[in-house]
Amino acid sequence: MNVIYQVFILIFPILYALTVHEFSHGYVAYRLGDDTAKRAGRLTLNPIKHLDPLGTIMLFIAHIGWARPVPINPYNFRNIKRDTAYVALAGPAANFISAVIFSLIFNFLNSTFNASLNNIFMIIVFYTIFINVALGLFNLIPFPPLDGSKILGAFLSDEAYFKYQRFERKGAFILIGIIILGNLMGLNIIGRIIIPPIRVIVGLLTGVSI
Repeated sequence: MNVIYQVFILIFPILYALTVHEFSHGYVAYRLGDDTAKRAGRLTLNPIKHLDPLGTIMLFIAHIGWARPVPINPYNFRNIKRDTAYVALAGPAANFISAVIFSLIFNFLNSTFNASLNNIFMIIVFYTIFINVALGLFNLIPFPPLDGSKILGAFLSDEAYFKYQRFERKGAFILIGIIILGNLMGLNIIGRIIIPPIRVIVGLLTGVSI
């Protein structure tokens, strides 16, 4: 897949997956009493508002990336640990729901019109499923600052929770380092963790082996 063709095929799947992920964080936070994302202009489906330059580039290069995190003020929640976990879970949940919806479109077109992956529209729909599943699973890894760490935090003691969250900024740099070094060394550490379940889930949703 040459670069121009790759960008053309992946631009919608990536923008959609990142946007719905971050919007869902902001929307659930808003419903739980925190309007920080809304006041910051992030409670929107405009993808430009959510793009993180490095995270977007990493999606094209390493096939693992992220958007600009929606600002959240957990002190606006009634229960900090519980509601923060709900907000964190909203992003991956939105990606998985999107994957299911697009899989219905994919299977309908395939069964009704006998469309195949030689059709460019079908390829885009397939990658929309793939990237939503991948982004959802990646963010469920319980390593700060990924959503999984905040979900895990709901089950920790208050003392352990706040110690864990203080590691978030360092965790972000460590995670980026693991991704970059892993790919440079051909180890693909994160990929080894999430690729097997991605293959299973995408295969179940589409009937396509990858």
